[in-house]
Amino acid sequence: MQAPPLLSSALEILDAEPHHMASVQAIYSHYVQHDLCSFEEEVPTVEDMQTRRTEVLRRGLPYLVALKNGEVAGYAYASPYRARSAYRHTVEDSIYVARGMHGHGIGRALLRAVIAHCTEGGFTQMVAVVGNSANTGSQRLHESLGFETVGVLRSVGFKFGQWVDTVLMQRALR
Repeated sequence: MQAPPLLSSALEILDAEPHHMASVQAIYSHYVQHDLCSFEEEVPTVEDMQTRRTEVLRRGLPYLVALKNGEVAGYAYASPYRARSAYRHTVEDSIYVARGMHGHGIGRALLRAVIAHCTEGGFTQMVAVVGNSANTGSQRLHESLGFETVGVLRSVGFKFGQWVDTVLMQRALR
């Protein structure tokens, strides 16, 4: 399924292809190494990221990239919220924007496209698990697109020598 129309001529939202994954991995590696929004502590390889993309697509879920002036400026995808069958109608979103590219509408365009794809795919709920309760940018982005905070899991992650919360946000898709 092709992503919804573009926000501007300089920004394109496309289905991620194998040749995008080195850029996707480079974007994600920054967050793994320097940020609390990801609880991963070791940078996955490009091959690891390709395997993750393949699994998302195998499930019929979106894995998208944002191209700004031809360069990968961010990526987003949806994945199953949990493995048990009762959760089969619920997905979780993930969005990462390249360093220096925040504030250009990239995250919003990606999240809108993921929401549209999952709604069209028949899912009923989307959950955002925002790493780090101080990550107000992600929380504001999700709120602006209809997500509500439904809870905070206190001190569930330990990264960079500190305990970190996650904020649970939820949005109905239909």
